[in-house]
Amino acid sequence: MQTPSTETLAPPAPNATAAHDNATPEALLAFMVTNWETTQSRVVPLPEAARFRARREALSRLFPGDVLVVPTGHEKTRANDTAYRFRPGTDFYYLTGNLEPDAVLVFLPEGATHRTIAFVEPNPGKSDATFYTDRVKGELWVGPRLGVPESAIRFGIDTRALASLDEDLIAACAAAPLRVMRGIDPERETSLPPASDADVAFAAALSEMRLIKDDYEIGELQKAIDATKNGFDDVLAGLTKAKTERYVEGIFNLRARVEGNDVGYNTIAASGRHACTLHWTANDGELHESDLLLLDAGVEANSLYTADVTRTVPIGGTFSKEQREIYEIVLAAQDAGFAKCKAGEDFMAPNVAAMDVIAHGLERLGILPMSAAEALRETNQFYKRYSLHNVSHMLGIDVHDCAKARAETYKFGRLEVGMVLTVEPGIYLQPDDLTVPARYRGIGVRIEDDVLITASGYRNLSAALPRAIDAVETWVRAARSR
Repeated sequence: MQTPSTETLAPPAPNATAAHDNATPEALLAFMVTNWETTQSRVVPLPEAARFRARREALSRLFPGDVLVVPTGHEKTRANDTAYRFRPGTDFYYLTGNLEPDAVLVFLPEGATHRTIAFVEPNPGKSDATFYTDRVKGELWVGPRLGVPESAIRFGIDTRALASLDEDLIAACAAAPLRVMRGIDPERETSLPPASDADVAFAAALSEMRLIKDDYEIGELQKAIDATKNGFDDVLAGLTKAKTERYVEGIFNLRARVEGNDVGYNTIAASGRHACTLHWTANDGELHESDLLLLDAGVEANSLYTADVTRTVPIGGTFSKEQREIYEIVLAAQDAGFAKCKAGEDFMAPNVAAMDVIAHGLERLGILPMSAAEALRETNQFYKRYSLHNVSHMLGIDVHDCAKARAETYKFGRLEVGMVLTVEPGIYLQPDDLTVPARYRGIGVRIEDDVLITASGYRNLSAALPRAIDAVETWVRAARSR
């Protein structure tokens, strides 16, 4: 078994000082590290710590005898010495509940089970000069780390200082196979054995653990969706003042930070022809009352579970005849997809049902240059010129959740009670598409809801946001009149 390099497992240290920093006199350092009040730790156990422990135990049972490594990653540089706001690695958070950067979760074999250890950054306190001199991790610069004993209390897990990871991991890998969650901490991986099929299976197992949501997860998703509804209401109320898509993005993103951790993904605020671009995030277009606004946005809750909702609304409050005709097809396609959202159905069943409605609707309007039957033929799939994407993906801590699950358990698997997925058909009629009658060109419509599979069928978690045409028009007009 190839073991990690003995040189170092730690990533390169970021610059603790910058070129424009002044030198720090020894006398100042001595002054800075004295006469600080000793404060009593007020750390309390995480309320859901038992739930995270159960997840670790379930993962341990899947890989007896193997060393398992799950890093959370580091802050990423936005520009020069400015970092993006840190968001923990999904799998690390799912197993610990810890939101801090730089940590690594390790499962060390102990008989038929594992000893699970979280390696975290210590909190050296104000007796160590780095609290003042280190602009990357120093307490006076970025706030205090939780620390080693405090992390153990908070997360209910054996915790050690990150500096001891090298020695412990090298010793463990000398006697047991290694599986690593790859792609989260590339610098550390340079000292580990090369990626292998064992790592792929490990990542798939963690994704598949997340396919079924428990009551807590469903509750957190509902919180995120409810906050998202508030964000949509905010946007519609601001339409009389909004002049650009960026204004729309800003209004929604304010709600995301007020009620949650952040947005779950870059907000898509696409008006007019921009709605024909599936992931339009430039959000630099002007708003016109005769156009539609396609808003695809989701609040990420403080627990990191995210909503993913799309509504397409008439900016002026009323759909035109052509906009209405396209919207009606998409709405009917979504209803057909909903009808297939039940335990035992193929994951792709909602997509098949929705695409059938879309193809026949486009044929009826004279947009398809062939019959719906021909367009739907597996060897053709011509309808995709106008619909582009499948209608569903899993939803959870990631907006495209469980992405590393095996195809046979996800795309080609069956829906099960506890799964949460989107149902989001769309029609996108490009402004330069000569197969489309001129009156329809530049219209883009998507309707997206977040659906929980239940024992009796499904529950639309985002049903509070209007979908029907008349209800959408009423929603927009009422918001604009405030």
